[in-house]
Amino acid sequence: MSGFLLYGHPDSGHACKVALALRLAGQAHETKRIDIWAPRETRDAAFLAASPAAEVPCLMIDGAPHVQSGAILLDLGERLTGLGGNNAAGMRRAREVLFWEANRIGMCLPQLIEARRTGAAPLPPGAVAWLEGRFAVDRDRFDLLLGDAPFFHGDAPGIADCAVWGYVQWVEKAGQTPSAAMAAWLTRMRDLPVETRPEALFPA
Repeated sequence: MSGFLLYGHPDSGHACKVALALRLAGQAHETKRIDIWAPRETRDAAFLAASPAAEVPCLMIDGAPHVQSGAILLDLGERLTGLGGNNAAGMRRAREVLFWEANRIGMCLPQLIEARRTGAAPLPPGAVAWLEGRFAVDRDRFDLLLGDAPFFHGDAPGIADCAVWGYVQWVEKAGQTPSAAMAAWLTRMRDLPVETRPEALFPA
């Protein structure tokens, strides 16, 4: 199969990262919604063949599977225009933010969201307080990384913004308060001339 096909789900911030990057780049693609809450054996057979771990996102490019959102974003940053990665400085910036996001804010926010989900298994005592403490530090680092620019790549968003958007879009769902800079960035992201709503990125 030629072209781009993205497997994902609106509850996956990782899948939303990739879907947003494809929209920002204006890259034509198909999406296929995978029910990540359903038993693995009930999921689409073609998806399971492409993603043996049964995880989203999985991006098929001309029939070749690409997995792990950070790796996919870096590939798209080099492959497509309009994502801030078309020169060495842009890719360096992307790597710096992506590795920070994966190890810090992109780790604590999903856990805080899960802790508040109805029916979720309870976290160990003290875990939520520890995660909230991490987020407070990460919120300050967010402000430092963004600086005075409107986006992480400067005047226009790129793959670094897509990476951070994945779970920061749900900061209040996680029970956390964004900084003023984070709230303003979220507004700018939601005002972009492309679709950012998870349910619209992966319609039923």
